[in-house]
Amino acid sequence: MAADRMVGSRRLAAMLPDLAGARPAYRHLAQAISALILDGRVALHVRLPAERELAAALDVSRATVTAVYDLLRESGFARSRQGSGTWTALPEGRAPSGVSRLLGSRDSAIDLARAAPALPGAVLADALAQVGPELVEQAGSPGYHPYGLPELRAAVAERFTLRGLATVPEQILVTSGAQHALTLVLGLLCRAGDRVVVESPSYPNALEAMRRARLRAVSVPVGDGGWDVEIVESTLGQVVPQLAYLIPDFHNPTGCLMPEGERGRVLRAAQRCGAWLVVDETLAELALDGAAPSPFACHAPSGGSGQVITIGSMSKTHWGGLRIGWLRAPSQLVTELAGQRVATDMGGSVLDQLLALVLLGRGGELLPSRLERLREQRAALVAALGEHVPQWSWRVPAGGLSLWVDLGEPVASALAERALDYGVRIEGGAYFAADPGVFEQRLRIPYTVPADVLGEAVRRLAAAVADGVSPSSASRRPHWVV
Repeated sequence: MAADRMVGSRRLAAMLPDLAGARPAYRHLAQAISALILDGRVALHVRLPAERELAAALDVSRATVTAVYDLLRESGFARSRQGSGTWTALPEGRAPSGVSRLLGSRDSAIDLARAAPALPGAVLADALAQVGPELVEQAGSPGYHPYGLPELRAAVAERFTLRGLATVPEQILVTSGAQHALTLVLGLLCRAGDRVVVESPSYPNALEAMRRARLRAVSVPVGDGGWDVEIVESTLGQVVPQLAYLIPDFHNPTGCLMPEGERGRVLRAAQRCGAWLVVDETLAELALDGAAPSPFACHAPSGGSGQVITIGSMSKTHWGGLRIGWLRAPSQLVTELAGQRVATDMGGSVLDQLLALVLLGRGGELLPSRLERLREQRAALVAALGEHVPQWSWRVPAGGLSLWVDLGEPVASALAERALDYGVRIEGGAYFAADPGVFEQRLRIPYTVPADVLGEAVRRLAAAVADGVSPSSASRRPHWVV
């Protein structure tokens, strides 16, 4: 049995909540494990620990773990193979949480689980009218562009050049969003079992992509004050990873901005150990206070042509529905990545790329209004938090899309559960953790919805807090009908 197709008893135990006061314990544990499976923190189709091993790790009786596994099987979250143990599964009719979060709310709940701005309909309508004739002209060609539409590659390269990093189109690969770019990079450069350095907290979908690639993530902390560069340097030197994934620009979820001097130190440390540095700049242009940072790769030698891969996207600056992203890398690597993507999608939508070209050309007109709206919404969120939950604390970031709020006690998962009853969907800090059992005192609260909606959402969260939440109340909401 391959080790990467099972979850260890100690690792699983570390992700499970404290059993103090939980009755019956087996039901509490079964619900917690089902939540981990839905969240992707425990992968599908992996073997769960043997009953005796998990019982020892949790300090409970074997009979309790037997009851846990029985309930998981009854509810569809596990299945057994004769002679080969118990394996995780997904019940029929249930979707993983990542899918549910992207689909959003279909009821009256306020959705704060996604930090995703909308695009004004009039802007999209104008762009569609403009690309119509160009799309007709493109229809005379086969329509496959594994590197991306040449005109769009040139436009993205020019944007890097204008930001201070000389770039040619051959260094650009257009992708179906930043997540697609990261997945291509992981698929080409990494093999199962490779070490990768990540921040904690970090972007959950990036962490999930690494878990699915069966990579061994080693985390470095990002606190309210940002990165401890000495820790980053020493971790890179000791671990010698295949790559490191960083979000230095208005970091998701903390909002921190890495200082220029620290960027050079991190890059040199990565070069010394031979690691690829994957820099996620999807939020770089969302500077709300001051100027946008220059590209991280400006600190690399040879005009940024070293082992630095820069990922970007239009999802946060324009609209996620376009599914337009890109990466900047050495031209030879771009060629290899284009070959990698042909096996999956052969190239992106020509219509989406033509729309992206038009919208990027209007960036000087569209981005300032988006930034001003985000400033207003950020101010509204801060005011609402100060009025309704002054016991919480937060740092106002200089850019990005969200606040990383400290609740003062480890009740985030319980509050997220309770908030559903009050019509708010939100994620607790543990969802952003690279390591299990941390950030239970944190909430990420995006300011991507209108100011009045943010005020109402905070009022509802305050009501949920007043109703009483505690660490032991987390995960008690049934995830299935027994």
